[in-house]
Amino acid sequence: MTLVITFIVCLVLISEGAFASRLSVSGDHFVYNGEKVFLSGGSLPWINYAHDFGNNQWAGVKSQVENQMKMLRDAGGNTMRLWIHIQGGSTPQFDNNGYVTDFDKQGTFMNDFKDMLNLAQRYDILVVPTLWSAAVNQDRSHHLDGLLVDWRKLTSYINKVLVPLVRAVKGHPALGAWDIFNEPEGMLKIGESHDDPCFDTTKLSGSGAGWAGKRYNYYQILRFINWQADAIKKEDPEVLVTIGVWNPKSCTNNFGLANHYSDACLYKAGKRQMGKLDFYQFHTYSWAGKFDNVSPFVNKYSDYGTSKPIVIGEFNKKNGGGRSFKQLFEYAYGHGYAGAWSWDLVSKGRDERYGISLLKDHTENGKIPIHI
Repeated sequence: MTLVITFIVCLVLISEGAFASRLSVSGDHFVYNGEKVFLSGGSLPWINYAHDFGNNQWAGVKSQVENQMKMLRDAGGNTMRLWIHIQGGSTPQFDNNGYVTDFDKQGTFMNDFKDMLNLAQRYDILVVPTLWSAAVNQDRSHHLDGLLVDWRKLTSYINKVLVPLVRAVKGHPALGAWDIFNEPEGMLKIGESHDDPCFDTTKLSGSGAGWAGKRYNYYQILRFINWQADAIKKEDPEVLVTIGVWNPKSCTNNFGLANHYSDACLYKAGKRQMGKLDFYQFHTYSWAGKFDNVSPFVNKYSDYGTSKPIVIGEFNKKNGGGRSFKQLFEYAYGHGYAGAWSWDLVSKGRDERYGISLLKDHTENGKIPIHI
């Protein structure tokens, strides 16, 4: 009888994914299923901007997302970055005072999200959901604004949506990491002096930051990240958390700059111990045909002075310093970075998948094709 009970318990655990591999960090690189891996892929990032999940919207885009996952898998990629709320245009559900009350109005968000992860598992793709973005100011209802400036509204999102969502998908084998915020520097107030380097933005004057409107200081931005990262980690301590910075200028203590997203800075703003990032994600685009001196495509991983892995999380050929996708992906793989995600698979997918395909058989800096 004891043997029978043990066998049944094992079957239940297996069916719930208890023994499924999960992406983890080991020093400066990622590990999956006991092996060093390089995260190779790209951003989808949406089919219908801010309207892919919830409110019965997923059904209309599912086949297109599935096709993108299949093509990425066939090219040898293993990771896809997908945008979720963006600035709250469709989800989550807000009341008239800007407090979050639910996932969405029609009640499909949770099933949509789970279905997306199940699709990704079918095609051996790790998904990195990007929750919010400050790259473009389209926050006409001030939904994102409320979460950034009012801790009570941020708490309503965390309690009503984030925690239940993380709890519901905890341990899903296709969930690679949570990406809390895309390019927060888009709405950063530049040129503000502060005694603490974490909140001082004078070094970013003239950098291009604040292009979408200078609305938030680093205290507000870092609290926003710290609280959400902490909530995620409390529900799922093993899952990875990151954000996507517009340029390494805001995320390194080298080059005469300041790393505003260090563990210490995030804690100073939010005071929540678990609200830290597991890896950094640098975006980089050339200007007038050249990358700046801080770009990962003119530096190697060790030049940034961090012990956390770095993924080059956005780049493209149009603003790629005159390099092909082949050269860009190979540079990322050969210079100590832990991953490379091109932008974006919908509009430039054919060229990007070609670059991705040229890496798939490499193993010296981590294997790429995985089985979920």
